[in-house]
Amino acid sequence: MSTPYSLPDLPYDYSALEPHYEARTLELHHDKHHSTYVDGANTASEKLTAARSDADDEHLVELEQALAFNVSGHLLHSMFWQNLSPDGGDKPTGELAASIDDQFGAFDACRTQMSRAITTLQGSGWATLVWDTLGGRLQVTQVRDHQHNQIQGAVPLLVIDGWEHAFYLQFGPDKESYVESIWNVVNWMDVESRFAQVSRLVLP
Repeated sequence: MSTPYSLPDLPYDYSALEPHYEARTLELHHDKHHSTYVDGANTASEKLTAARSDADDEHLVELEQALAFNVSGHLLHSMFWQNLSPDGGDKPTGELAASIDDQFGAFDACRTQMSRAITTLQGSGWATLVWDTLGGRLQVTQVRDHQHNQIQGAVPLLVIDGWEHAFYLQFGPDKESYVESIWNVVNWMDVESRFAQVSRLVLP
């Protein structure tokens, strides 16, 4: 029997990221929006199991799409909370910093590319710094919704939410100010830990 998806607790208080990310925005983002994706993932999973048992082929593709959307939203949000910290900001160090310099020329170039991935989104989506397991290198990707336009086999290290619910209550339509503010609370220790786990993984 598979384990239901569950909403993770935040690793800090709602107000811990202020003034860069306000408590009310964080509370709604986590307790309402993220929770909705968890509920959607569990509902789609249960309906898929029932459809398979009933040999209901008519609805399988629709349910598979719902599962991909909601599980991806759940995973990205779960990472987003860990990627942020009241003690964050500044720049990465060590092997991650060296790899960023090697792939992008400098940290500022990587940061600019990620910021542009958010500010130029047409609709909803994310900016992600990923480890490309096929190429053995870092890449920045602009993910549409939660699951479209991804590099297959890539492992996300740092994710920044570009959906309106992530910023509109605090920043209104000023997405540029939201992104600039988020960089002040990026948890580079978490990103560096993720990089250390996957940076030697090359597929296939």
